[in-house]
Amino acid sequence: MTGEVATRGPRQVFPESLAALGAGVILLLVAAAVPLAILAHQNPVADAGSSIAIGVPCAAVGYVVARRQPRNPLGWFMIAVGAGFVLANDAGLYSIADYRLHHGGLPLGWVAVLLQPLWAPAVVLYPLVILLFPDGRLPSLRWRVVMWSYLAVGALLPAGVYLVTVSTIVRHRIQVLANSDLAAVDHPSHRQIWLSALPRVTILLLVVFLVAFLGRQIASYRHSSGERRQQLKWLLSGAATFVAALTMLLSNVPVLNAIGGFGTMALPVGIGVGILKYRLYEIDRLISRTLAYAIVTGLLIGVYAGLVLLATRVLSVHSQVAVAASTLAAAALFSPLRRRVQRWVDRRFNRARYDADRTVAAFAARLKDALDLDAVRGDLADVVQAALEPAHVSVWVRRRE
Repeated sequence: MTGEVATRGPRQVFPESLAALGAGVILLLVAAAVPLAILAHQNPVADAGSSIAIGVPCAAVGYVVARRQPRNPLGWFMIAVGAGFVLANDAGLYSIADYRLHHGGLPLGWVAVLLQPLWAPAVVLYPLVILLFPDGRLPSLRWRVVMWSYLAVGALLPAGVYLVTVSTIVRHRIQVLANSDLAAVDHPSHRQIWLSALPRVTILLLVVFLVAFLGRQIASYRHSSGERRQQLKWLLSGAATFVAALTMLLSNVPVLNAIGGFGTMALPVGIGVGILKYRLYEIDRLISRTLAYAIVTGLLIGVYAGLVLLATRVLSVHSQVAVAASTLAAAALFSPLRRRVQRWVDRRFNRARYDADRTVAAFAARLKDALDLDAVRGDLADVVQAALEPAHVSVWVRRRE
């Protein structure tokens, strides 16, 4: 009996090994956040939780995608993003322990200061994952120009931060703040006052590019079908959950911050599943619910903040009364606003349910004036078939004797 043994060449083994190495390094850095937080007298649960929320899904998704599709750059981007954020967090904890608690007595403290700004290139790289989803290619020359313009703008953020960081290390004027940033970065001198405006302007421009990237994917979703449509559903569901999580993180409420921190995992998970072409049962319902509640949450926060500012700054109402009235107004608006937003989202992202609701509503209107039982039975079977699309439909009616 003869047989063939399948072998893999160096071109296949090397990407797998590199992806495994990158994912393994990220997981080790995530585990290192706990002892580093204890060394820096910080909250180990919060610091480890933030590393877990971004590092673990990026490592897992990046490894699987890079291993199965090594030519797709998105897997490598996910590994790079996870490594950048987690390494910056660990380096920031070590720099706090060194320069704030031990006055520079720990070894290689300057290396930690040099690694801490790695969050900047990670922030710039993350939106590219959305733009290049799902195959790592751009559809036209116009989007290539947009991507290179984005990279040119985005390079200003890490370039500016590292310029001041290296200058501070060379001059031996390292002063670390409580948030692990350098004082020279957060509070630049008069000669470097331009640096205080650079991150704000750059991040604002990056947000504009990010909205354009999401708009491109939404447009692709509306004109796609089949497998590509399923992939874009995963991306949009992860992006909607990610936006809702960021809203929670900006609320400054501890419970919402904890939920929002782990909600940021949705984007890398959605991207990974979409690339690998798996499907979730009733993904349309998940997308419509997530989008609806994310939009409603953002609108209610805007209404609440606007009412508070109007009452306290314009009408000079007492702050506690203004907060109470704004809370009641936001609560009263929740149900009608949710219904309207849900219908709008279903119409665009869950068309099957939107059509089913319209079919059932039309049947209920016809049923009010129906007299013929046989006609009602046939109409009911047609409605069920159109709304639910079952394999078989039968209607049994018990007749009175």
